[in-house]
Amino acid sequence: MIKNKHFKVVLALMLVLIMSFSIVACGKTPVEQIPAESQPEEAREIVVTDHLGREVKFDKPVEKIVSGYYITSSMLIALGLEDKVVGIEAKANARPIYGLAAPQFLELPNVGTMKEFDLEGAAALKPDLIILSVRLKDAVESLEKLGLKVIAVNPESMEELKEALDMVGKATGTEDRAEALKKYYDDKVLELSKLVEGKERKNVYLGGNSNLLSTATKKMYQNSLIEVAGGNNVAGDIDDTYWAEISYEQLIAYNPDVIVGIPGASYAKEDVVNDEKLQSIKAVENGQVYFMPNAFEMWDSPIPSGIIGAMWMTSVLNEDVYPFEKFKQEAFDFYKEFYNVEINMDDITK
Repeated sequence: MIKNKHFKVVLALMLVLIMSFSIVACGKTPVEQIPAESQPEEAREIVVTDHLGREVKFDKPVEKIVSGYYITSSMLIALGLEDKVVGIEAKANARPIYGLAAPQFLELPNVGTMKEFDLEGAAALKPDLIILSVRLKDAVESLEKLGLKVIAVNPESMEELKEALDMVGKATGTEDRAEALKKYYDDKVLELSKLVEGKERKNVYLGGNSNLLSTATKKMYQNSLIEVAGGNNVAGDIDDTYWAEISYEQLIAYNPDVIVGIPGASYAKEDVVNDEKLQSIKAVENGQVYFMPNAFEMWDSPIPSGIIGAMWMTSVLNEDVYPFEKFKQEAFDFYKEFYNVEINMDDITK
C-alpha cells in the first residue's frame, strides 16, 4: 500500500510538470520560430554612390533638398519632389517648366550658378541633401566638410541620366517613380529605333547656343538624340572635346542634309537660311533647317524630358514613320504623366 501511495504522488507531480511546460509552450513561441516578416525591422541605411565615386549615406529618405543644377531641379519635379525643394539654382525664372509645374520654385532662395555657387547660402538652408554637378567638385568637398550630404551628378548621356535618376530616387525614397521614368526612356528609345531601322540616315549638323559654328561632338548628349532619331551627326568623329568650334569651310565640307538649332540659340533660323556663305549646303537649298522648340524646356539637354528631344528629332528626320502630330500628342502625354501639367500643344512648333 505504501509503495502504491508513493507511486501515485510521483505520478501526480509528473503530470503537474508536464502541464506547466505545455502552458508555457502554448503561451510563448521561441524567437527563432517567429516569422521574419513579423519581427521589428531596423532602420535601413541608404547608400548612394555618385558620379564622383563618393559613397553618401542617409539614415532615412531625405526631406529638404537644395538643387544647384537645372537638370536635377527638373528631375525633382518629375519625381514628384517639388514640395521638398528649399533652394534652387539662379535664374529659375528662365525655365518655363518651373512656372508651369512648380511655381513655388520661383520664390525659393537661389544658391548661385556653376561659376558662382553660394556655399554659405546653401548651408544656411540646412538641407538633408544638396545635388550639384560634378563640375562643382570643390564646392562638393567644402560642403562635405561642413557635415552636409551632397550628391554630384554628371548626366552627359542617356545612361548617365538614368544613373542620376537612380541616385536621387534612392536618396529620396522615390525609386518606383525613377524606375517608371527609366522604363519610359528605354521603351521609347526602342520604339524609335525600330521605326527608323533600315532607313537611310540623314547627315545632321547641330549648332550650339553661342553661335552656329559651335557644334555638339560625340561626347555630348545631343549626339545620342541624333542617333536615336536615325540620323548621323556629321561632327560625331570629334571625340576630344564637348562643344567644338569649327569654320565655315568645315561646315560647307560637312554639307549636311539637315541643320538643327538648339533651344536658347543666340541666332535664328533666318540667320542660317540667309547666310550667303551657306547657300550651297543641301540643308539650306532644300529648306531643311529647324530649331528645336523652347517653350517648356531645353529638350536637347539630359533632363527627364530630354527623351522628347529624341522624339522631336525623329519627327523632323523621319516624319513618314513618326508624324509630327503624333509627336506633339506624346509630348503632351509625357508632361501630364510625369510633371502633372497639361502643356499647350500649339506651343510645339516644327
